[in-house]
Amino acid sequence: MPSSVTSSEDECEELQSRRFDDSYSFSADVSESESSSSSTSTFSTAVTSSAFELDSNSEFLAAPRIMLPVVGGRHVIIPAKMPERDKPEGLELSETELMKERFAKLLLGEDMSGGGRGVCTALAISNAITNLAATVFGELWKLEPLAPQRKLMWQREMNWLLCVSDSIAELIPSVQEFPGGRTFKVMITQPRSDIYVNLPALKKLDAMLISILDGFHDTEFYYVERGMGVADAEHIEANPCSPLLQRPSISLEEKWWLPFPKVPPNSLSEETRKRLQQCRECTNQIFKAAVAINSSVLSGMEVPQVYLESLPKSEKACLGDILQRYITADQFSPDHLLDYLDLSSEYTTLEFANRIESAVHFWRLKCHKKKLIRAKTGSWSGTVKGLGCDIEKSRLFANRADTLLAKLKLYFPGLPQTDLDINKIQFNKV
Repeated sequence: MPSSVTSSEDECEELQSRRFDDSYSFSADVSESESSSSSTSTFSTAVTSSAFELDSNSEFLAAPRIMLPVVGGRHVIIPAKMPERDKPEGLELSETELMKERFAKLLLGEDMSGGGRGVCTALAISNAITNLAATVFGELWKLEPLAPQRKLMWQREMNWLLCVSDSIAELIPSVQEFPGGRTFKVMITQPRSDIYVNLPALKKLDAMLISILDGFHDTEFYYVERGMGVADAEHIEANPCSPLLQRPSISLEEKWWLPFPKVPPNSLSEETRKRLQQCRECTNQIFKAAVAINSSVLSGMEVPQVYLESLPKSEKACLGDILQRYITADQFSPDHLLDYLDLSSEYTTLEFANRIESAVHFWRLKCHKKKLIRAKTGSWSGTVKGLGCDIEKSRLFANRADTLLAKLKLYFPGLPQTDLDINKIQFNKV
């Protein structure tokens, strides 16, 4: 038994001595691990550098796509560029958001705070169209086609604003026939008469103006800035003209920001001259038609009560000394009166128009009040005869003032809107 234990101990000592006598050492193990890691890093660096060299030197091979492993043993490829079909959806979304903003502003009456202090819908639409026109045509100072973006904006947003008119309808009687041969009278909806007549005409006038602008491409004339026009003056032949024509007009001197038109040294061709003259006449006719439509619509509106309450209490306060004396005289000539008045500036002309228009409604209101008094008192008293004379005088003076106002607007077709027109637009409920 003791001998067996001794032999087992000897075997253990022999194994330990054999382990430490081999060439294995800790430093050798560490060196092996370092060499393996360095070889691995060298291999990975070589692969990476070769990949970059291949990508930089190759003109036809694209960069490799990034592939991420997912569940199921498949890969997801992330494209470097989004497909083109996603772009129209974003554009359509932006137009939809813009349309929502426009209609929200109309519904709230331009009061985006929602406090209920907005204007009426008619005034909100009018202001929106005015602001849109100023945005699109406000800086159009040259005879050239409208930019495609501005033209698209004008057509798109005008369709949005005018689609409200589809809901402004009135009931008219109509006859419907049934299969049995019987006829019935029914009421059908139709756009309101003024919209039904005037809106298609205005759309046609708008299309005519856009087509006139589109025709000004590849023209013989061009535009330069004011300073450049003076610098290039020596390259243009001096045509003999009168001293009056050499001096620029006062309106052109005031509008210094407008570009200066330039023509070739030999002037414009005869064909270009004829075409410009035709465009000028056509534009003038379009302007007159638009003014006539606007005037007819404004004349059909009811005079706001706010305007009537703000009228002066006497005809002299409405007109002043000169106008009141000429209109109430025995002999009245509107042409002679307009020649006598100082209409040199737009401000004074508009002031005279406001005074005359207020006098017209003052006399009409006075005539209406006296008619009510006459209806209450009866036709037998002597006071009624005096009221009848006053009514005739008020009607005569109102007609004279109305004729003078019409002449004034005829002589000055580009006159801004009067106070009554502004009040009608502001307090319009229809």
